[in-house]
Amino acid sequence: MEAKLQSFAQACHRILAEQPGPEGREKVRTLLEQALKDEAFVGPYLGDDMTPRHLLYEDPELGFCILAHRFNGGGAGAPPHDHGPSWAIYGQARGQTLMSDWSLVEPASEDKPGIVRLAKSYTLTAGMAHVYNEGDLHSPRFEAPSWLIRIEGRDMSKINRLSYRPA
Repeated sequence: MEAKLQSFAQACHRILAEQPGPEGREKVRTLLEQALKDEAFVGPYLGDDMTPRHLLYEDPELGFCILAHRFNGGGAGAPPHDHGPSWAIYGQARGQTLMSDWSLVEPASEDKPGIVRLAKSYTLTAGMAHVYNEGDLHSPRFEAPSWLIRIEGRDMSKINRLSYRPA
C-alpha cells in the first residue's frame, strides 16, 4: 500500500474509532477533500485503464473500505439507492458527478421496490466530497469520464440492499 494511502487510512481509523457516527464521518469527509487535492495521493489509483470498482483498503477492525472508481460517462449512473445498514462518502477526484438526492415516498421491501421522489440535484466537482448516512437515498450520473475515491462504512459488494424507483 502506498504511504499516502496508508497514512490516510490510519487517520480515518483514528477518527472513526473515536467518533463512529455522523460527526466522525464529517471529519473524514473534510480529510478526504484535502487528500483529493493531492495528486500524489490520488494519481496512483486513477488511471484510464482502471476498473469501475477497485478496493484499495479495508480496515480489519472497523470494516470501512476505501475504493477508487472510474466511470466512462455517456449518461451512465446508478438508480436511487441507499447504503443499507451502512454509509458512504463520495469524493470527486477528477471529472464531475451529477448527484441527485431522493425523498422516500413508500418504503421498500424484499418483494417490492420503494418509491422515491427527487428532492434536489447538484454536481460534485474535483476536490468535493459528500457524506451519505444510513438511509440517505441518492443516485449518481456521469455524463463524461469521472474518477471517485469513495469510503464505505462496510464493503457494500457483500451487502444485499433493497431497491427504489422514482415516483
